[in-house]
Amino acid sequence: MKIRFWPALIILIVMAVTIRLGFWQRDRAHQKEQLNARIVAFENAPARRLGAVPMALKDIEFHRVTARGTFMPDQVVYLDNRPYNDQPGFYVVMPLKLDDGGVVLVNRGWLPRNISDRTGIEPYATPGGEVEIEGIARANASQAFELGQGGSAAKLKIRQNLNVAAYAAETGLPLQPFVIQQMNDTGDKLVRGWPAPTTGVDTNYGYMLQWWGMAAAALGFGLYAARRAAKKDESKDGAARTLDSNA
Repeated sequence: MKIRFWPALIILIVMAVTIRLGFWQRDRAHQKEQLNARIVAFENAPARRLGAVPMALKDIEFHRVTARGTFMPDQVVYLDNRPYNDQPGFYVVMPLKLDDGGVVLVNRGWLPRNISDRTGIEPYATPGGEVEIEGIARANASQAFELGQGGSAAKLKIRQNLNVAAYAAETGLPLQPFVIQQMNDTGDKLVRGWPAPTTGVDTNYGYMLQWWGMAAAALGFGLYAARRAAKKDESKDGAARTLDSNA
């Protein structure tokens, strides 16, 4: 069976690329599994106390934290389009002025939307004076799909998303570079049924199988094409021998 150079080369390139992409997705899945294990370990570790000294996000994300301070309700932001049990609502994000200095954003919980007034905010309680907050350090207060950069949202109470660094620049507040996802009850009647952190491990394994499936399909197609070409060559050789014998 003759092997045709260019078709064989193309098949080999396709297989090499798809196999490599499959291994890359597998490695990403393994990294996320390790992250999942760290998240579980962080959540079961003793809580870390926040103070005035800024803490790098990479050193604190997913850790349990505690903070003591006073809420700043005049700087509250409501994150729109955050459903809970299929009911529309907001996340209430409010700065907490720490006793030791500095400020940290707190995602206090979920608030149902006023159905009759899209921009109306249902009443909720904010503790006065000092309050103790317990929660999980997160990179943001959850991200929702948003068209554009959201620059027009500056200085609006109701927004689609909130970037910590951009909000610090907007308000001048010395914010920690993360958000506390509040876990303890402070008598405000906000809902805190937070979804568990997801890293998308299953998605990576799915892509891995897809890439390796494409590699197998390329190999199968190459073998099928080679067999067909070989049969054609045999037919041509047979016809040529018949003509020679009849000559």
